[in-house]
Amino acid sequence: MSTDFLGTIGPTWRESTPWWPPERTPPPGAPNVLVIVLDDVGYAQLGCYGSDLDTPNIDRLAAGGLRLANFHTTALCSPTRACLLTGRNHHTNGMGRIADLAVGYPGYWGRIPRRNGMLAEVLQDTGYATFAVGKWHLTPDDETHMAASRSTWPCARGFQRWYGFHGGEAHQFVPALFQDNHAVDPPTRDGYHLSEDLADRMIRYLAEQRSVRPEQPFFGYFATGACHSPHQAPPAWIDRYAGRFDAGWDAWRDATHRRQLASGILPEGTELAPRPDWVPAWDSLHPDDRRVAARFMECFAGFLSHADAQIGRVLDFVEHDLGELDDTIVVLLSDNGASAEGGARGSINDARIWNGDPAGRRELRARIDELGTERAHNNYPWGWTMAGNTPFKRWKREVHEGGVADPCIVHWPNGLAGGGEIRRDFTHVIDIVPTLLDLIGIAPPTELAEIEQRPFDGASFAGALRDPAAPPHRVTQYFEMLGSRAIHHDGWKAVTFKPLAMMYDDGLDPDAPFDDDVWELYHVADDFSECRDLAAAEPERLAAMIELWWAEARRHQVLPLDNRPLAALVAPRHSFPERDRYVFWPGGAIIAENVTVNTRNRTHRIVAEVDVANGVVTEGVLLAMGTVLGGWSFHLLDGHPRYVYNRYGKEITTIDSAAAVGPGAHRLVCEFTSNGDYSGSVRLFIDDVEVGAGAITSTTPARHSIIGSGLTCGWEQGPAVGPGYAAPFTCTAALRRVTVDVAAAAGGRAAGRDVAAEFGAIMSEQ
Repeated sequence: MSTDFLGTIGPTWRESTPWWPPERTPPPGAPNVLVIVLDDVGYAQLGCYGSDLDTPNIDRLAAGGLRLANFHTTALCSPTRACLLTGRNHHTNGMGRIADLAVGYPGYWGRIPRRNGMLAEVLQDTGYATFAVGKWHLTPDDETHMAASRSTWPCARGFQRWYGFHGGEAHQFVPALFQDNHAVDPPTRDGYHLSEDLADRMIRYLAEQRSVRPEQPFFGYFATGACHSPHQAPPAWIDRYAGRFDAGWDAWRDATHRRQLASGILPEGTELAPRPDWVPAWDSLHPDDRRVAARFMECFAGFLSHADAQIGRVLDFVEHDLGELDDTIVVLLSDNGASAEGGARGSINDARIWNGDPAGRRELRARIDELGTERAHNNYPWGWTMAGNTPFKRWKREVHEGGVADPCIVHWPNGLAGGGEIRRDFTHVIDIVPTLLDLIGIAPPTELAEIEQRPFDGASFAGALRDPAAPPHRVTQYFEMLGSRAIHHDGWKAVTFKPLAMMYDDGLDPDAPFDDDVWELYHVADDFSECRDLAAAEPERLAAMIELWWAEARRHQVLPLDNRPLAALVAPRHSFPERDRYVFWPGGAIIAENVTVNTRNRTHRIVAEVDVANGVVTEGVLLAMGTVLGGWSFHLLDGHPRYVYNRYGKEITTIDSAAAVGPGAHRLVCEFTSNGDYSGSVRLFIDDVEVGAGAITSTTPARHSIIGSGLTCGWEQGPAVGPGYAAPFTCTAALRRVTVDVAAAAGGRAAGRDVAAEFGAIMSEQ
């Protein structure tokens, strides 16, 4: 905003008076703000919400702060984070689903409008220092590369610094990381883990800020990768839970429910929602399958406890090194309910679900020791999801309470009394920003950076934090996620479940008209866990609630309804020019799989131009896609060209050259000829001489990985795609460039990708 000059300007400095516009300053005594976001952690998975998992640092926040027992999110990560940082509903933010799956309607564009100012923008404009560390996931996947606009990245939305990752998930041992507006090399040190790295970085940012500006309040946004899959943790943290879950999810759920009632986090008399028939009883499992399922949960628990320890390190730094914890508003929450994306048996590699080839019981038994390690992208089975959301039904991505009821703790000893108490007011994640501004003493802005601001959808619940008898701050809130809908109004909730097209459907028809969906009605003021459906007894109330949902949907850009999770892949937001040649140069950042050459099931030719020095045995990557969890790599090993194909961690094929590369300039060639049925043959050439050949009997149909990996030239992200070498395996030859020529796709499409069609065809064959 422009400011008139209030000094004087004369002919020379002798007749002039300098003046500077005043810096914007926060209100006197403004507290620090630290928002901690857990990922895919269910209502019942923290110790202070009834769990027996070890979360001592989070529990001490609860003991000194306030637990919200009736806090709600959107059921999915990007939408919740958009609400959390803006105070507006997820569809109002254009984030009706995750940013990666944007579609061409205002509620689903995948980009938060500028007029929906973020908390970081508001606080920075008021004089706060602002830092983001960890998961972002508010930028469409096709804008996370080095040639993309940075307009939706953290540093363009009010954060001075950012260190973390784009997308929904990250490999915890070798993540694809970004700092501010650029990619950074993946870590390679022994013993590395992402949660520790993120805590180190948050501590560093706070220390750097305090070293120069000890008086300036800070806003720290600390978003862990835990506990989204992959559930990877240091082995010692997993092993400490050995045997703890052998009694199974039914027994764990019953015991957790009893603890929740005894602690008061649940209202007296809250029922335990019955186990649905599609989740098997623990006792019905084969003993070997029970052991696998228990190990899945040991990995999750170790991941969560390890993350809790890193949160504790950040809190300890603020408390003991800075001496400021008592005057820091700490808000800790999860972004949605526990995840069911591991399926009925659990997943050893979530990318395999995209490819219609989940691991079976025998494979899971054989690979049990890989769970939690760098070689697995593991996610636990539905039974543990159900238990993690105790006492509720359903889970992440759905709008019954299991998907949208989450833990939330507010801790501020110098500003809020009642440490250890519970608040039961209905609260939604859109209420966080108005509440923080209220507690700090900042009026909601109507203008920010010369942009008119849209009013908040949320409302402050500061009154309820200070007084448990305060009147409700809101009575109505709609929910919608991938076609499932709900409305909360004055202690009642109407809700309907919509199965996802091309995904598990619980026996329901995902293609049935939305008007045929069956609505349920609960008096959640008395039936917190949605156990007593009153739809038949209260038809007029239900009809009024449904009409209220439609009114809210029209007001907040929810329409059109769409339960196709892969709709964005049918009609992508960005249509990259189709071409049959791609050129890459060595040393650049990872290129996301969906914005680079698509070689799946397509004939293609890779040509690497190299210069080899006399007397040097060359090695290293020429061009690679993916990691140990899936992909391919064309490289030199002991001077021999070599091609490795990794079918999502299940099957690895290597094709070696019989000859080594001699000194001088060469063209190293890898040709793949597709048979059109997800199989093909490979030939290797040094210049024009064939030096190796082999068959690949089964290739990846839909996606190599879903973990933030992609294409690299001259190096690999790691862990290595194949055996015999270790990433980054930088090329020691002088690699000038690599060219990839692609023929028409098997289906006739030139350079486009039809992942949705491939996925649907594969799933229909299962």
